[in-house]
Amino acid sequence: MKKINFLFFLSIIILSPFIPIDAQPSIIKTNIPTRPLGQTDVLELTTEPIPNVRIAFIGLGMRGPGAVERMTHIPGVEIVALCDVLEKNTQKANAILEKRGLPKALEFHGDTSVWHKVTALPNVDLIYIATDWKSHATIGIQAMKYGKHVAIEVPAAMTMDEIWSLINTSEKTRKHCMQLENCVYDFFELTTLNMVQQGLLGEVIHGEGAYIHGLQPYWDQYWDNWRMEFNEKHRGDVYPTHGLGPVCQAMNIHRGDKLNYLVSLDTKAIGNPAYIKEKTGREVKEFRNGDHTMTMIRTEKGKSILIEHNVTSPRPYSRMYQLTGTKGFANKYPTEGYALDGGEIDSKIAANHENLTAHSFVPEDVKKVLMEKYKHPIVKDIEEKAKQVGGHGGMDFIMDYRLIYCLQRGLPLDMDVYDLAEWCCLIPLTEISLDNNSAPVEIPDFTRGGWDKLDGLKFAQ
Repeated sequence: MKKINFLFFLSIIILSPFIPIDAQPSIIKTNIPTRPLGQTDVLELTTEPIPNVRIAFIGLGMRGPGAVERMTHIPGVEIVALCDVLEKNTQKANAILEKRGLPKALEFHGDTSVWHKVTALPNVDLIYIATDWKSHATIGIQAMKYGKHVAIEVPAAMTMDEIWSLINTSEKTRKHCMQLENCVYDFFELTTLNMVQQGLLGEVIHGEGAYIHGLQPYWDQYWDNWRMEFNEKHRGDVYPTHGLGPVCQAMNIHRGDKLNYLVSLDTKAIGNPAYIKEKTGREVKEFRNGDHTMTMIRTEKGKSILIEHNVTSPRPYSRMYQLTGTKGFANKYPTEGYALDGGEIDSKIAANHENLTAHSFVPEDVKKVLMEKYKHPIVKDIEEKAKQVGGHGGMDFIMDYRLIYCLQRGLPLDMDVYDLAEWCCLIPLTEISLDNNSAPVEIPDFTRGGWDKLDGLKFAQ
């Protein structure tokens, strides 16, 4: 019997097609356009200081009014123009200025092209864009061509063409193009970033991030139904930047490492088609985006990243910010905490692998000491004010404050156009992966050769 079994398995091995152990799956390549003649990268771009930053806001629906309010608390800011399709929105924004004792701004409203007048205004330094996704990049590109710095709400670009156009325009005009990614300014993320930069977690080898947020109570608040329509027509992680941004910063992406390729997997679509039928009676024949999307990324230096997206399932809100290092671990959702290397744990406990306390988060009092010790320098002077002004617990205010701080002093911004590109590119690239049976897809080097010129992420002071 033993001889028969041996011959049976031997025949399987002989008859099976030869597959090299080191065989690599075919990676779908993406186009990297040649940098136009005369352009150079905008890594650590600096511009002339602007002591008094004149701002025009375009898009005053869901996110815009909060930004107007926050900017009124930052010295050296002048709000000169307010723009929205709806007149009632510009009026409400001007009421915020009046309440704060500030001069009213010019109002632009009436149709979806009125923003062209705003980008052409001569007395504007910064265009703050909080419109629907599909117009973000178009407005940003035009504003830079008119000599304005731009700050664009997330996600700032939806296609590879939009991403490359933003990059090329920023490089050509030498104007800042920053994505308004507030989650990198959350107190936990900032503190953890400082821990990483101080070596407390060792080398970060894996990161996780997500946007898990049931939007059923909010779908009808999106003007002209733009967000649901995008999910209906497109497949993939259409909102990746909240989860990906903080992980990329901790891994020094395009500052010593780069994203190489991704693989994406999704479920079928159930929740959102059911919502549409319930609210409108319309039977959706083809809803492109699945309920849950998972994307795995590998970097040049051998690190891994997992990003997830789900806006329909009845789950608690989660950005799943998580870092695994060689000496420590950080986690924000559902439980906020840190775990340190085994050397920091009593050896009698660590020796018993069935005693899970050896692998637990540090006690709450130790965590508080760590978070105070490693508080990021950029928040030490404005933490209390940020919490008072608010905006997702203060992180929105820190984002706006840092933007103005750097513009006023002529410093490089905390995030550049290549961050924007890397964090947004999952939108079109995950769709390509999914439409090709979860095939690996190349993530371009958006710096076009400059990804290892900088030695780590540094916030200018």
